Amino acid sequence: MMSKKKIIAGALGSDVHVAGVLNFLDLANKEGYDTVYLGGAVPLEKFIGGIIETDPDIVAISYRLDSDALRNLLKEFEMEIKRYGLQNKIYIFGGTVETAKVAREFSFISKVFDGSMSIDQIAMFLRGKRDEKEDEIPPQTLTERIKYKSPYPLIRHHIGLPTLQETEREIEKLAESGLLDIISLAPDQNAQQFFFTPEEMDPAQDGAGGAPFRTRDDFTRMYQASRRGNYPLLRCYSGTRNLIKFSALLHETIHNAWAAIPLTWYSDLDRRSDRPLLEAIKENQEAIRWNASMGIPVEINESHQWALRYCHGAVEVATAYIAAYNAKKLGVKYYIAQYMFNTPPEISPKMDTAKMLAKKELIESLHDNDFISYRMVRTGLMSFPADPYMAMGQLVSSMFTAAYLKPHIIHVVAYSEAIKRATSKEIIESVKMVKKAYLEAMKGLPDFEADPVVKERKEQLKEEAMLIVRAIESLGKDSDNPLIDPEVIQAAIKTGILDAPGLKKMSVACGKLRTRAINGAYYAVNEKGKPISEAQRLKSLGFEV
Repeated sequence: MMSKKKIIAGALGSDVHVAGVLNFLDLANKEGYDTVYLGGAVPLEKFIGGIIETDPDIVAISYRLDSDALRNLLKEFEMEIKRYGLQNKIYIFGGTVETAKVAREFSFISKVFDGSMSIDQIAMFLRGKRDEKEDEIPPQTLTERIKYKSPYPLIRHHIGLPTLQETEREIEKLAESGLLDIISLAPDQNAQQFFFTPEEMDPAQDGAGGAPFRTRDDFTRMYQASRRGNYPLLRCYSGTRNLIKFSALLHETIHNAWAAIPLTWYSDLDRRSDRPLLEAIKENQEAIRWNASMGIPVEINESHQWALRYCHGAVEVATAYIAAYNAKKLGVKYYIAQYMFNTPPEISPKMDTAKMLAKKELIESLHDNDFISYRMVRTGLMSFPADPYMAMGQLVSSMFTAAYLKPHIIHVVAYSEAIKRATSKEIIESVKMVKKAYLEAMKGLPDFEADPVVKERKEQLKEEAMLIVRAIESLGKDSDNPLIDPEVIQAAIKTGILDAPGLKKMSVACGKLRTRAINGAYYAVNEKGKPISEAQRLKSLGFEV
């Protein structure tokens, strides 16, 4: 068994500030190092003596005072380590932005921390030194990257600017920042719908809603742009037609980290595609099955689409379960379960948490050796105000609450989304805000589930969601497996078992559901605005459950 690596650390010269040193050594302990603390205001000769006596692998020097004084100290320090033959150690420095600038002048110091790096970045540095893999490219598959980064979540953001040149340039900046683990490409609507039939594209809509990808090489360019910094994974939306061809394209060009495919959407249900609903369900399922057969993780972005159309909690939770059930039955091993908070926007943090816990428990009840889900949290787009500072507050508060789910992935949505498309500047700013909020939450949150109101609502949602599931099974009683039968799913939407106010006047949906926010939660209501139970709602549709 390999012996632990050792770090010695202290504040040099007359600097008595030791909080940073102690925090660093505490993190190093957690990462498997033996640590030696020299204290504050350590004279140069004592620091050198400590290195000789303890023979560490890494020497951590801290200094937060005057820049000129530090320069003189480091000149002497360098002379002493040469005098005693101590150049074989790894020397690192931590201080203020000003003192860090001075430390970078000295070649014997291999790494400088100026307070701008997050704890997870420092932890990754320590792991690299511990395992002697600091120059190795981080894992390039989702499951391995999650393990590599644990207990810190992977950070994701999307990018899709009006031109490919802008998008490529911003991807380079994001990769160099080392802050994102996953970059999601956002193609424009022309590409999503007509990539394989370019003659159907409307040139006036080029760049609308995303980047104008038109060829295989366009995707390859973006992948090459990401081959720097911390080598983030790339992924892309699935397209709204020709989903299997699009999946193959993404697999071959950007090594798609995971596929995001709806179950019922991108059809005449939402008019993001001209595919009839039944045809769309079948094609979506085939695309899910194809990705599963290739070993590609899959996200079924379904339940939040219902929430964006103001469904009540029971429908949202039921569709989360049905989506995960479909993924499992279609052969998916690694499933990305998205938990979009703040949607619909009048939901309270307490009721949002209850809803997400209900989803989590039902989805994870499907786990076995062949089916594992990863939790991905995000802020709801509709919750962002157009004022940038208010939006920053919304982003931070939302992700602080979402940290209770202990996500494997945080899908950061830049605070500028309600104002303009995010560039690397807004994305990096947003990621830093979210990372800080999450790291604070990691110190310990209250047990929200101990709140009897949260627990009661969670159990109510689970029970009502399963009433919806049973109603669908009753509707498809002649089917071998109603929950994955496209015709049964279509019928569940047409009859109103699955419904939302935002589907009113959509010919393929019932569109009669009324919902209302009451005490921070969304309920189905009658024509007088009074809440009704899910059993009552389903009975009114002709289903006794």
